Amino acid sequence: MTAVLVLVAAFVVVLAILFVVPRMRVRQALRRRTQIEDALKHLFHQEYRGRHGSFASLLGTLHVDDNRLMQLLGRMQQQGLVTANGEEFQLTTEGERLARQIVRAHRLLERYFADEARLPLREIHAAAERGEHTLTPDQVDALDASLGHPRLDPHGDPIPSRSGEISPAGDVPVTAWPSDRMGRITHLEDEPPLAYAQILAQGLQVGQVVRILESTPERIVLSDGENEFRLAPAVAANVFLAPAEAAEAAGLVPLATLPHAQPAQVVALDAGCQGFSRRRLMDLGFTPGARLEPALHTFAGDPRAYRIRGTLVALRNDQARHVLVRPIEQEHTEQPREMAR
Repeated sequence: MTAVLVLVAAFVVVLAILFVVPRMRVRQALRRRTQIEDALKHLFHQEYRGRHGSFASLLGTLHVDDNRLMQLLGRMQQQGLVTANGEEFQLTTEGERLARQIVRAHRLLERYFADEARLPLREIHAAAERGEHTLTPDQVDALDASLGHPRLDPHGDPIPSRSGEISPAGDVPVTAWPSDRMGRITHLEDEPPLAYAQILAQGLQVGQVVRILESTPERIVLSDGENEFRLAPAVAANVFLAPAEAAEAAGLVPLATLPHAQPAQVVALDAGCQGFSRRRLMDLGFTPGARLEPALHTFAGDPRAYRIRGTLVALRNDQARHVLVRPIEQEHTEQPREMAR
């Protein structure tokens, strides 16, 4: 009996050596690689905005203890990915190259989850975080091509090209924006998630033209001409603006807000509409210069049908908001059309 137990125990040990231990090592290696890539991505984001990543900022991003982070940073320094300057860390040339690769994968995945999978905006960041570490460079290239080589992710961040080129940041947070100037929302920071959820709950979105109505230590109030958006300064700091061209800032409205039977002319698709969604709207005829008018709608108002290029096209409001139009004065009074039921 003892001999049998010894044989069974030996067999279990052999199985562990052959199967369990290698799998554990693979998981550990994947976890270490994921942490390194997350650290590179964080440092890249900081440097892109003109800041430096620190030991404290990495702790908050990676959610590890001090000892684990020190080991991780030591490993990254040995691999030539980062250099230390006191409590601050900077990417080396190789570290920045790898960081741009992971940033590209992340932002393309966000574009996919927003446009193709139709996930809510509050969920796409976490979904991209889970997938970005598993894609090979060839898979990232294929994803880029399938999405139509989008320039921006759903939050307004530029997507690095295959060679790593990326547009420089040309925007500033609302908290640094002059109150007497119109600005276009170019970026909504999705971290921390709680602040991003508040921004989404207010209804702010990339491409909106806004101005500051009120700015105090307690709150910042923005307006797009029709609605007001109230944010705490700490939250408003995650909304970035760039100058709005005068021609675009004057007289343009999102198609979703156009009154029933009001003729208008398409001026542009906003910057938040990229990839498949942009191609589909253009294929449906929503191109600059096209004349249209809301023709049919449900009692709920979503979706609506628009008469454009001699046909009726139905769009959901979340699609129509990406089409910027200029209302046209009606030359004659039209008979009201019957509402769709």
